[in-house]
Amino acid sequence: MKKILQVMAMAMLALLFSAGCSENNKNVRVATEVPPPTAENTASVNVMRFGSVTGLKPEKANYYKELHAAAWPDVLKKIKECNIRNYSIYLKEIEGKPYLFSYFEYTGTDFEADMKKMAADATTRRWWKETDPCQMPLPDAAAKGDIWSGMEEVFHAD
Repeated sequence: MKKILQVMAMAMLALLFSAGCSENNKNVRVATEVPPPTAENTASVNVMRFGSVTGLKPEKANYYKELHAAAWPDVLKKIKECNIRNYSIYLKEIEGKPYLFSYFEYTGTDFEADMKKMAADATTRRWWKETDPCQMPLPDAAAKGDIWSGMEEVFHAD
C-alpha cells in the first residue's frame, strides 16, 4: 500500500508540471512566502506555495490518470532538481465537467531559472506532449496561451 501511495504521489507531481510548465505556458502563479521553517522542516528557509486549476478533457481523463500512475522517473527527477516539493494534483467534477487542481511548494531561490531548466529538459518536453492534449485551459489561461490558471491563496495554516 505504501508503495502504491508513493507512486500515486509521484504521478500527481508530474501531472502538475506536465501542464504547468510547458514551453507555451508563461503563466505566473500567485505565490505566498511563508515564515522560516519549523523544527519539522529545517531543510527549507524559503517556501513559495502555488495553486492552479485547469480543465480536463473528459475523453482523455483515463489516459491522463494512466500516465500519472506510471510517471516517468526522469520527469520526477527533474521536478525534484528544480526545487519542487509537496506536489499534489486533484480531480474534481463540477457540473459534469472534470477539473484538475494542483498544489506545490517551491523551495529554491530562483523560480524563473528553475522553470527554464525544467522546460529545457528533453524528457520533460516529451512528457508534456503526452499530457498537454488532455487538458482544457480555463478562458483566462487560454487567452495567454497557458494551460493552468493561477489561484490566489486566501488562507494557510501549518
